[in-house]
Amino acid sequence: MVSLPEFGKYARTHGDTYEEAVKNAQEVLELLIEDNKNLPQPNIYESEVIPN
Repeated sequence: MVSLPEFGKYARTHGDTYEEAVKNAQEVLELLIEDNKNLPQPNIYESEVIPN
């Protein structure tokens, strides 16, 4: 499952594999960008690095 939360709660896609899910998400994102002239500000999530 891939979610694109900046574009609304229903902007999601999936695939049978991680690679397929990402490919589908890229296609959805391209369509959303093409159709939307006022792009939303991106959400930035910082990951916390856990030391070994």
